[in-house]
Amino acid sequence: MSSIPQRDAELRDEHTFSVAAKADWLVTVETLDQLRAVYRNAEWRDLPKLVLGGGSNVLFTEPFQGVVIRNRIAGRTVTEGPEAYHLHLGSGEDWDEVVRWTLEQGIKGLENLALIPGTVGAAPIQNIGAYGIDLADHCLYVDYLDVETLEVVRLDAEQCQFGYRDSIFKRALLGKAVIVAVGLVLPKQWQPELSYGPLRDLGEETLPTAEQVYHAVVAIRQSKLPDPARLGNAGSFFKNPVIPAERFAQLQQSHPDLPGYPDKPGWTKVPAGWLIDRCQLKGTRQGGAGVHEQQALVLVNHGGATADDVVTLAHKVVDTVESQYGIRLEPEVRILDGQGGFVW
Repeated sequence: MSSIPQRDAELRDEHTFSVAAKADWLVTVETLDQLRAVYRNAEWRDLPKLVLGGGSNVLFTEPFQGVVIRNRIAGRTVTEGPEAYHLHLGSGEDWDEVVRWTLEQGIKGLENLALIPGTVGAAPIQNIGAYGIDLADHCLYVDYLDVETLEVVRLDAEQCQFGYRDSIFKRALLGKAVIVAVGLVLPKQWQPELSYGPLRDLGEETLPTAEQVYHAVVAIRQSKLPDPARLGNAGSFFKNPVIPAERFAQLQQSHPDLPGYPDKPGWTKVPAGWLIDRCQLKGTRQGGAGVHEQQALVLVNHGGATADDVVTLAHKVVDTVESQYGIRLEPEVRILDGQGGFVW
C-alpha cells in the first residue's frame, strides 16, 4: 500500500463538513493493485469499507467501524477522434482540476461543471450537474472494481442508470462497487450552454468562449457557496424536489411567485433554496450548525458542530418547508451510520 494504515483515525480533515468523526482504519490507495490489496487484507476482510474522494458530499453521524479508503487513483488520457475527444480519467483525480486541464488542452464541454468539489470517481455516483449540464450528458462509461470478484467491470452510460443526482451506484451497486475510472466523450462541435439565468448575459452580443463560461460559473459559485476551507459545508445539502406538474399548478394558485422548471414530461422541478429562503430559515442555527446566511440550500459548520447538530437542523428545515408548501425535501448529502449505511 502507498501509505501506512492509520488506526483510530480522525476524519475531520477528510470531509468538507469538518465535523469530528473517527474511523477504525484509514488507508490511502493510488493504484488499482493497492485498492485490491485493501479488499484482500485478511484482517479487514469482514469490516465495512467506505471510499472517500474529496469527502465533499458526506456526513458521518457515528464513528466508522471499518476501513475508510482515501482514493488517489490518478490518470488522464485523451484519444482524439474525427468528431470528438475521448477522455479516460482515474477516479482519484480532482474534478475541477480536470475541468481546467481540459480547457488548457483546447477541449470544451465541461466548463459548466466548474468548481464542483470532489473527485472524478464521485461524479457518476451523484450524476453531478450544474448550470444546464449533467455528467450523464458526456459520460461514455464507468469502470468499477467488483468488491467480491476484485475484477474490473465496465458499464456504459445507459447501464449506469443515471437520474437526477442518482445512479446505479447509489442503488443496486451500493457497497458492491468502487469506481476506478470514468470515460467521457466531448464533441468537437461545441456550443455554449447558457440556459441558466446568470449565464444568459454572456450571450447577449457575441457567444462566449468556453474559458469565459468557466470563469463566469466559478464567479457565480464563489458568490453563492461558502468556501469549505473557511466554513465547513457539503455544498447543496438538499436536492431540488421534482413534483407532478399538476401539483405545481395547484401550489401556484396559493403561491403565485413559486418558481418551477420543466423536468421529465409531467413533472416540474422546484428550487429547494427558494423554498427554504421563503420559510425565513436563512441564518437559523442549531448548536454549531447553521443555514447559510447567503445561500439557504447550504448547511454550514460554524465551528464545533456535531453531526447531531447538522441532522437536527436538516430535519427542522424539511419539516418547516413541508408545513408551508407541502413539499418534502430530501438530502443530497450522504448521511452515514457507523457501517456506512444511509441513516436518511
